[in-house]
Amino acid sequence: MSEQWLNIALPKGRLGEEAARILEQAGFGCPKLRDNGRKLVLENPENRVRCFWVKPADTAIYVERGAADLGIVGSDILTECEPEVYELADLGIGLCAMCAAGPADWTDRQDRPLRVATKFPRTARAYFAKQGRDIDVIRLSGSIELAPILGLSDVIVDIVETGKTLKENGLVPLETIMPVSARLIANKVSYKFAYERVTALGNAVAAACGRREAG
Repeated sequence: MSEQWLNIALPKGRLGEEAARILEQAGFGCPKLRDNGRKLVLENPENRVRCFWVKPADTAIYVERGAADLGIVGSDILTECEPEVYELADLGIGLCAMCAAGPADWTDRQDRPLRVATKFPRTARAYFAKQGRDIDVIRLSGSIELAPILGLSDVIVDIVETGKTLKENGLVPLETIMPVSARLIANKVSYKFAYERVTALGNAVAAACGRREAG
């Protein structure tokens, strides 16, 4: 067995829990990974795998900077941050959509820039630029739905899963910007110098998801 360890960054939350299950199915899980404990780093000496939990938005940074060899991250983060990593596979999990949303009776005023509240300013700017629409981006980190309710913004750009939160706050999806799913990514240096290990793990994970081979 190779002596080389692989570090895997996993996002905290529901996506990370599903990713942990898939790693186990692929034969690369770590003991107690799904125990909901407070330990951030877990190891599997048998398979030489080290998994650690990070904030979802930080996953790609850990991989890009080489702290992790591999990571599982939403395509929304990849689109917004454009990290220098290799995307090995679309895992077909964490399915949702990036949407523009607002009040059901909202109508666009063309006499001023559209006020858009979002956690994804780059994605929002690129989307509305294609439509030839000037926007005023209001960057928020939480409770995005409050912005149009309180008159801070006209619309929001955010991730929508079931639409329940929007509905409960009197908002509706107005336009779908892009579908979102979880992707398996690799550090570029790790991919080059640990190619066999990285692709073996990637192919096992992709197979566990019923997806095409990675690499």
